[in-house]
Amino acid sequence: MDKDKLSNIAKKLVAPYKGILAADESNPTIKKRFDSIDIESTENNRRDYRELLFSTKGIEDYISGIILYEETLYQKSSKGQLLSELLQSKDVIPGIKVDKSAKDFIGFPGEKITEGLDGLYDRMKNFHDDGARFSKWRAVITIGDQIPSAQCIELNAVLLARYAITSQEAGLVPIVEPEVLMDGEHSINSCYEVTNKTLNEVFNQLDKHKVNLSGILLKPNMVLSGKESSDRANKNQVAEMTLKCFRDIIPKNVPACNSLSSWNVTS
Repeated sequence: MDKDKLSNIAKKLVAPYKGILAADESNPTIKKRFDSIDIESTENNRRDYRELLFSTKGIEDYISGIILYEETLYQKSSKGQLLSELLQSKDVIPGIKVDKSAKDFIGFPGEKITEGLDGLYDRMKNFHDDGARFSKWRAVITIGDQIPSAQCIELNAVLLARYAITSQEAGLVPIVEPEVLMDGEHSINSCYEVTNKTLNEVFNQLDKHKVNLSGILLKPNMVLSGKESSDRANKNQVAEMTLKCFRDIIPKNVPACNSLSSWNVTS
């Protein structure tokens, strides 16, 4: 693990006035989007769609990195250039989604555990050799009746830590994404409590598993009322409680927090 190299990549990914584009929709997800506009989800159509995004003039002025789906990492443009090489030619860093999505947590109804550790190091070494320089793993925490359980938070945190150290050993900057979902009727105070517990456990496990915090990026949720809540917190409350949670927990040597693409606040 080259700590300085990882740290430099992490800092470049959070360059001022730039963001990371998530273009890592799975084939089932992108099919739903194509279905809505009557386009068949073929490999060529998926390639053409992503090539259109990646070849946009001036994209490099606003995008520092792009998270790719595994298929996309190995696709070539209409001109025969690997899409990852197209990004690199624009000084945009290619990344890769490596988790195998959240599955039902057996024995814990309503909760999810993210899978994908089996064979992960070899997969990520190959991704690195093929041009990827950062990775992403998403864990989801649901607020509901008597959930999340301590077991769900702890196991997802352990898996995030194992993913992160494995990613670093393979030469990829890990985006650590513990997302407390917006779904539900919960209050902003409930979200704050769960987000606090989740982030505390995540950083506890990152420390235990010897993850280099200067070579990661954090992608957390905002502290929000549930989408179905009858008493939604306003934007000032959201900002205040989110910043308080982050400042109390996130170590100063973490280069940055990257916001979820689904962040939105009503006044």
